Amino acid sequence: MLNWIDQRVPVRYIAFFSIVALWVISALQLVVGQASFLWVFCLTGLVALGVYDLQQSKHAILRNYPILGHLRFVLEFIRPELRQYFIEGDGDAVPFSRSQRSLVYARAKGESDKRPFGTQMDVHATGYEWLTHSISPSVIASHDFRVKVGGALCTQPYDISLFNVSAMSFGALSANAIMALNLGAKQGGFAHDTGEGSISRYHREHGGDLIWEIGSGYFGCRNDDGTFNAERFQKNALAPQVKMIEIKLSQGAKPGHGGVLPGPKVTPEIAEARGVSVGVDCVSPAAHSSFSTPTELLQFVQSLRALSEGKPVGFKLCIGHPWEWFGIAKAMQSTGILPDFIVVDGAEGGTGAAPVEFTDHMGMPMLEGLRLVHNTLVGLNLRQHIRIGASGKIISAFDVMRTLALGADWCNSARGFMFALGCIQAQTCHTGNCPTGVTTQDPKRQIALVVPTKAERVRNFHRQTLESLKEMLQATGLSSPADLRLQHIMRRVSEHEVQPLSDLMPSIGNGELLNDTPLQGLFDKYWTLAKGDSFRLPAG
Repeated sequence: MLNWIDQRVPVRYIAFFSIVALWVISALQLVVGQASFLWVFCLTGLVALGVYDLQQSKHAILRNYPILGHLRFVLEFIRPELRQYFIEGDGDAVPFSRSQRSLVYARAKGESDKRPFGTQMDVHATGYEWLTHSISPSVIASHDFRVKVGGALCTQPYDISLFNVSAMSFGALSANAIMALNLGAKQGGFAHDTGEGSISRYHREHGGDLIWEIGSGYFGCRNDDGTFNAERFQKNALAPQVKMIEIKLSQGAKPGHGGVLPGPKVTPEIAEARGVSVGVDCVSPAAHSSFSTPTELLQFVQSLRALSEGKPVGFKLCIGHPWEWFGIAKAMQSTGILPDFIVVDGAEGGTGAAPVEFTDHMGMPMLEGLRLVHNTLVGLNLRQHIRIGASGKIISAFDVMRTLALGADWCNSARGFMFALGCIQAQTCHTGNCPTGVTTQDPKRQIALVVPTKAERVRNFHRQTLESLKEMLQATGLSSPADLRLQHIMRRVSEHEVQPLSDLMPSIGNGELLNDTPLQGLFDKYWTLAKGDSFRLPAG
C-alpha cells in the first residue's frame, strides 16, 4: 500500500502537502472569520519554506523531504551529540564515526575543518596511531601529488592523482551521482573508477578521466552469452576519456561472491551501459571465464594492453588464499608479463548490499593485504615496475599517509566521495529509497541531487584532503609522499607500550624471494607451494 501511494503522492512529500491543504482550508476560514490571521500567517510561512526547499540546490534532503527535512538540521544545531542517536544511529550500526563524516562534510562544503579543545580520540587506547613529526619541517610547493602508472610495455602511461574515486557502478549509484562525481573529477584533475557496471552515458557527460573496471560479467565488452568480446572492448577502451583498464578479480565487500541485478532493475540506461537485455537478470559470475590460471590472467592483461593500444592495464583484488596471490607473482616471474598496476581492496570495503557473513568475515583487511602484495613484489625485485593502489575505508589525509607508508602508490575512496555527495548513511542503498538521491534509480528522488553543486563539493573534498596531506608531510620533514615509511607511523600496542609500524609489520628485502634467505610468516607456509600454472595448492 505504501509503495502504491509513493508512486503517485510520494510519502516524503506528505508533510508538505498536508500543510498546503491546511493552509488552503485556513485561508478560506479566514475569509469567513473562522480562523486567526496569525495562524494563517504561520502556515503561509511554512508553505513558502516548503516551496523554497523544493527549489534550492544545496541540500538534497530538503529537496526530497521539504519542511520535514529541517528536523535533521535542527537537531544538528541544538546539540551535535544528538546526531549520533537521532541522525546517524548508534555506533555499532554505522561504519563511520561522527567525526569522520563531519570532516568530509566540512571539506566538501569548503568550510573550516578546524575544531577546538584538542583531540577527540583516546590517545591511551590500544590501537591508537599517530604520525611522527620533525623539529625541522619541510616546505612543499604544491598539493597536486601524482604518480606515473605504466610499465615498459605501456605506451600511454597515466599520471594519476594520489586520491581518486573508487569503483562504484552506475546502477549502484544514480545517474546524477555519477555525473557529479565525474564532473568533480574533471574539475579537480583526478580519476573516476567506473565500477564493474561499465561506462554509461553519464560517465561520458562531462569527460572526466575514467578507470574502466572490467568484472566477471564483462559489462560493456561481452558477447550475448556473457563471455569476453574483444571488438566491443576495444571500442570502449580507445576512448580518450579512458585512462586505465582494471580487471576486477574480487572486491573487499564480498570477495568471491558474484552478484545478480534483478531484471526489473535493469533499465534501458543500465542495459545500454552493460550490453545486456532490458528487464532480464544481469549476472556477475563469481569467477572469470577468460582465464583459470595465474598465467592465463597475465596473458589476458597482455591482450587488453594490446587491444587498448598501450594503455595501463592491471587488476584489483582482495587477498584471499595467500597461495593464489603467490601463484600470480610466480607467473609474473616465469612469463615476464607484468601488470602496470595492482589495486588492493581491503575486506573492510563496503557495497550497497552484501551478506553479513561476507562483509564481516571474508577476505583480508587492507593493511595486511597491501603489505603482503608490496613485500612480494619487493622480494621478486618487481616493485619498481608495478604501481600499487589501495582502497578500504580511506577518508582522511592520515588514512592516505598510513596507506602510502604501508606500500601503496595511490589511494581510492568510495564512501568519502559518497559523503561529499551528501550521503547520510541511511543504509537504504539496496531499497531504492535513498533520501539524498545518491544510490537510487528513482528519477523523482535523484533529481534532489543537483549535479553542479555536488560536483563542486566532490572537488573541494579532494583538494582539501590533499592540502591536508601536504601540511602533514611538511610537519614530518619529508619532501614527497614517496618518502613515507612504516617508521613514521606509531601505534599503541598496550597501555604502557608503543611501537613503530616498522616493528609490527613484516618486511622483505629486495630480491629475498629469489635466493635462499629463510622466509617467515605466510611466505614460509605457502610460497614454495604456490604455482604459476594453477590457483590451487598441490594435492596433499
